[in-house]
Amino acid sequence: MNERLQAFVYGTVLALIIGWVFYIGQGVFIPIVFGILVVYVIVGLTRLLGKVPFFDRLLPLQIRYFLSIFLITLGLLESVYLLIASIDSIVAVAPQYQESLLSTIQKFAVFFHIETEPTWTTLRQDLLAQISIQRLIGLMLASVSSIVVSVLVVLLYASFLLIEQRSFSAKIANLSSDPRDVARIQQITTDINARIGSYLALKTFVSILLGAISWVVMAFVGLEFAGFWAVLIVLLNYVPYIGSFLGVLFPVFMAIVQFGNLNDVLVVLLPLTIVQFLIGNFLDPYIMGNSLNLSPFAILVSLTIWSGLWGIPGAFLAVPITAIMAIIFSEFAGTRPVAVLLSQNGRL
Repeated sequence: MNERLQAFVYGTVLALIIGWVFYIGQGVFIPIVFGILVVYVIVGLTRLLGKVPFFDRLLPLQIRYFLSIFLITLGLLESVYLLIASIDSIVAVAPQYQESLLSTIQKFAVFFHIETEPTWTTLRQDLLAQISIQRLIGLMLASVSSIVVSVLVVLLYASFLLIEQRSFSAKIANLSSDPRDVARIQQITTDINARIGSYLALKTFVSILLGAISWVVMAFVGLEFAGFWAVLIVLLNYVPYIGSFLGVLFPVFMAIVQFGNLNDVLVVLLPLTIVQFLIGNFLDPYIMGNSLNLSPFAILVSLTIWSGLWGIPGAFLAVPITAIMAIIFSEFAGTRPVAVLLSQNGRL
């Protein structure tokens, strides 16, 4: 009992120290982790292309790598360009949206018969009149330049990691003189590469499909900046649980500001909710399966922890990081109980 307690205390202290280092060094670690995940997506997409009939024969491995890199880089640059192109338009029409928002709130007040109450007037004058949607949107989009720099840094890290991938096996082989330790490290690395790479590649495919369908819905309704919201939906789909909710909330809020009519808002709300429900509850589990073997509660806890450490980037990275931790923990007797608790069915 004393040894177990001592190990628990040491493990807790070590976890707190690592968490503190991750917190203060988030500006350094976040681009590196994103670069690693981009490499996983490239490798996973290359493997998926190799499984397509006739692709493995028609396209050599190097060509599939180049095609994967080209598609992912094109997608990232196109997304950044769309964000930048939307800045001027969104800021320009923000005052109009502010007036529309106040008008919509006034309609709701009349509908609920609270317009004549002094508390509503006080609230509208003292609180809502102070809200500048133009300034709010400007602050939200002011960090786009830093996003562009971050994307370039991530692509730089990913490029060097792809170059060094050829010598990675040799490095692992020279980590230890014991062949059993080398074999164990290679097994862990292979397991992580296979599971995380497949997860990210399939998740990317599902997210792009969700974004494309959502764009069709929003463009058909006439929602402004449909491409911007579609890209946002694609990104938010990587965030478990709350990503789907936010992917509907933001376009619906835009519909409220733009249309100010309940029927038009429902035309946006209902199709987007149905698409999120069908893909999130049927297509996503069917394609993804149980590849990561993570408990839903463990995913929720990891989402909370990594969001607290790294903010919004931590929400995107929570699932892959937790899956890697579970795989590593399962290989050691002292941490195997933690891996069992993190797993979905208790089987490793």
